[in-house]
Amino acid sequence: MDTFDAIYGRRAVKHFDPNHEISKEEEEKLLQATIQSPTSFNIQHWRFVVIRDPELRKEIRALGNDQAQMTDASLLILVTGDVKAWAKEPARYWRNAPEEVANLLVGWMGPFHDGKEQLQRDEAQRSIGMAMQTLMLAAKAMGYESCPMIGFEHEPVAKLINLPADHCIGPMVAIGKGTQEAWPKPGQLELSEVVIENRFE
Repeated sequence: MDTFDAIYGRRAVKHFDPNHEISKEEEEKLLQATIQSPTSFNIQHWRFVVIRDPELRKEIRALGNDQAQMTDASLLILVTGDVKAWAKEPARYWRNAPEEVANLLVGWMGPFHDGKEQLQRDEAQRSIGMAMQTLMLAAKAMGYESCPMIGFEHEPVAKLINLPADHCIGPMVAIGKGTQEAWPKPGQLELSEVVIENRFE
C-alpha cells in the first residue's frame, strides 16, 4: 500500500472479527516495522506487551469501559516505556556506530537525562507515541485495521501486567480484521488553524 494511502486510510476501528488470526510471520513483520521508529538518542524506550491470554483480555476489558476490541481484535498490544532505559547499558544503543560518534552520544546521554525525572518520562512517552503511529500505519499497509486506546484504568492494568516500577504505561492498540466501516472523520481542523508561521502572536 502507498504510504499516503495508509496515512489517509488509517482510522480508529472499533469492530473486529474475533475469529481472525494474525499469523506469527505477520506479527513479526508488524513489530519489526514498528521498532524502526525514531527515538531520542536511539534509546528505544518502548516495551510492547502483547496480551494473548483470553482471560487477561477479559479482565482488561472490564477495566476498559467494556470496549469490545480489547477481546475481539487479533492482537492487543499495550505499549509501555522504560523510563530509565537511558541508564541501562547505553553503549548498546550505539554499538554499530563509528567509535567517535558512539562515544559522543553515549557520553552525552547521562548528563542530558540525569536528575530530570519529567524529561525522562516525557522522552519515554514521545517514543511510545512515535512507535504507535508506525505500528498502526504498518498494520494498515498489511491490510489490517487498528484502534489506539487510552480509555482504561491505568493503575489496575499496570498491576495486571506486572509493570516494572521504572516503566510508564502508554495506550494500547487493538489490531485485526475490521468488520465495519469506520465513521467519517468527525471534524478535521484546517491547516490555517494548526500551522503557525515562526511564532505565536
